[in-house]
Amino acid sequence: MEKRVLLAITLSFVVLFAYQALFVKPKPAPAPASAPSAGRAADARPGQAGAAPAGTPPAAGTAASVEPSEAPTPAAPAPAAGAEPLVADTGERDIVVDTPEFTAVFSNRGGVLTSYRLKTFLDDAGRPIDLVPSVVPSGAARPFDLVFDDAGLTARVAEALFKPSDDRVDVGAGERTLTFEYQDAGGLAVVKRFDFQQDGQPYLLLVNAQATQGGQMVPAALASGPGLGDIARAAGGGSFFSPSYYQKTQGIFNQAGDVTRLSSDQLAEQPVHEGTFSYIGHDDHYFLRVALTGDRHTRVTYQPMTVQTEAGPRTLVSFDTRVRGGLSDVKVFLGPKQFDTLASVDRELTRTINFGIFAFLAVPLLRALNWVNDYVGNYGWAIIVLTAIINLLMLPLRHKSVVSMRKMQEIQPQVQAIQARYKHLKTTDPQRQKMNVEMMNLYREKGVNPASGCLPMLLTFPVLFAFYSLLSQAIEIRNAPFVGWIHDLSTFDPYYVTPLLMGASMVIQQRMTPSTADPVQQKVFMFMPILFTFMFLWAPSGLVIYWFTSNLWAIGQQVLTNKLIGPPPARPAGTTAKKAGAAA
Repeated sequence: MEKRVLLAITLSFVVLFAYQALFVKPKPAPAPASAPSAGRAADARPGQAGAAPAGTPPAAGTAASVEPSEAPTPAAPAPAAGAEPLVADTGERDIVVDTPEFTAVFSNRGGVLTSYRLKTFLDDAGRPIDLVPSVVPSGAARPFDLVFDDAGLTARVAEALFKPSDDRVDVGAGERTLTFEYQDAGGLAVVKRFDFQQDGQPYLLLVNAQATQGGQMVPAALASGPGLGDIARAAGGGSFFSPSYYQKTQGIFNQAGDVTRLSSDQLAEQPVHEGTFSYIGHDDHYFLRVALTGDRHTRVTYQPMTVQTEAGPRTLVSFDTRVRGGLSDVKVFLGPKQFDTLASVDRELTRTINFGIFAFLAVPLLRALNWVNDYVGNYGWAIIVLTAIINLLMLPLRHKSVVSMRKMQEIQPQVQAIQARYKHLKTTDPQRQKMNVEMMNLYREKGVNPASGCLPMLLTFPVLFAFYSLLSQAIEIRNAPFVGWIHDLSTFDPYYVTPLLMGASMVIQQRMTPSTADPVQQKVFMFMPILFTFMFLWAPSGLVIYWFTSNLWAIGQQVLTNKLIGPPPARPAGTTAKKAGAAA
């Protein structure tokens, strides 16, 4: 019976590994650097390579098209190209917004976000990670660009030198608002206002944007810009010999309580999504940008794009958000996928962390891991301590399973003798029923339940997979050091020491575990440690430490069980099922 359990474990992890490593979506071909991305020509800026000429109609299917669900808006007066600025800045410059959690840099050209560096999250080079990629296709919209139905107006506003309300905003000193204004003699007036730490949340911004032409409102969409997150990590891996455990940028939205995740390929096939969303945007493995539009009807147009970076090709995703009633009081979350941070903004946001079907267990495990870390001060040791606690709680179940398997091992010669007497019969022969009756009588006589060896172990599976999901997804272990050469528990062991130790522990554990399998099957099972070692070579080191600690605990428990119930019975050399059957 334990053979089925071992096969189930193997198949389960093979499925997880195959999902992570083998079925990575193919990346679209890189877009030529000399031309703007398809469908975004309307966003190109004058003076840039590939910029669309003023007046070019928007590409079909982009957010610049008029939503069919909205009431027709009277045509605004045509903007006067090259009109003299009335309210504007005299030169291009940057405005820095400094908060305890991040430093944001806005450009007065277009009133857009050009940098958003998180102070407590570092990239692989040890620098604060920037959620606004600096390498983007020519002509691509930047975060908080306005996208209009008129491509010429889009380009004109993108190039306008807005007048900022402040040269610098220090949120720590109580300054929380930054406003950009632009007005020209042609009747165009645009205002953008950003309120930081909305509702006391560090990564929540409240955005208000309005454009009028001749005093008449001009409908617009709010661009997200390409993104986001750690470009170097998302660009690496993805092959069989170097699998990537890092989730690439994807679209994500919550509609009627259901979370939908869309790969770049799916977004290319269906770029437009429309309806009422709790939130809608994009994310990657550890970071998130979404618009929380409440109960307002929203239309979002996605566009995947591939860019070349120093770390290799990277597929980015941008989106434009158009809200019925205008861009007033649009909440934007831009930050890390920390569970408590997301929960404090909106409980539904926690579901952007992809814990999978075992989220109901992963969440309390995450809270327990953070609680332990508060005491030990190191997430590596916290993983070890929490693993010990979990295994201690599961000790009765595992002990019962081992005792049951030991009983099955003791009566195995008699089981094989019964099977040998009936092996000449076909499986469809009614006489085979007698074999089952004899087997059940033997189990009853010896007080053995064949299922009792499997069921306790199966009950531990949800916890095992929940911990796997937790350690694969939790941003808390990102950049968290352990000891010695392990400087980041969210990446693989650079010297492969822990995976090799884990494989060795699996060999020892397998040799100590009672088995009713024949010698040939046991040799086949010895291949499992090799398979698991290979699977875990590129796994996050925190996950490998958990698995290695669990193996050590299982070995120790087996030694204790052997002392309590005695060593396993020695099987006489040369005993086979055929000889046992003849003796019977």
